[in-house]
Amino acid sequence: MKTKKQNNNKVAIIMGSQSDYSVMKDCEKILKLLKVKYQTLIVSAHRTPKRMFQFAETAEKNGFGVIVAGAGGAAHLAGMVASLTTLPVLGVPMETKKIKGLDSLLSMAQMPKGVPVGSLAIDGAFNAGILAASIIGNFDTKVKSNLERWRRLQTQSIKKKPK
Repeated sequence: MKTKKQNNNKVAIIMGSQSDYSVMKDCEKILKLLKVKYQTLIVSAHRTPKRMFQFAETAEKNGFGVIVAGAGGAAHLAGMVASLTTLPVLGVPMETKKIKGLDSLLSMAQMPKGVPVGSLAIDGAFNAGILAASIIGNFDTKVKSNLERWRRLQTQSIKKKPK
């Protein structure tokens, strides 16, 4: 029989709207490369609050170990989900037209005491995927090995001298 932690090796990639997918697919790309299981969903804090509550309250039971939440503007998705689960929530603020995503970043980074969100860079979905894999790698040796191999290849790809 597997322990609970061994079962919770999936990453949930959630976003506030379809328009966020162009950024959030970078998270999918690195998770796929690292062979991390994931599921991608549109879950809006404002337009589908019941869906968001249902998702957050059942995320751990559904096998997720980390949630990556991308949202723009008021960007309440990551914080609202973090308030409903004890799973790590990584926020990816989306660039916005008016103030270039600073609003999104601040609404994730400035969470109230007791409800943390790990905030990434604006449009930082790729790094969110790497961080999610690092968290899953703490208890999934295959993911840890894949991440270590990927980092070695990254290092080897950097030339010593310019051409």
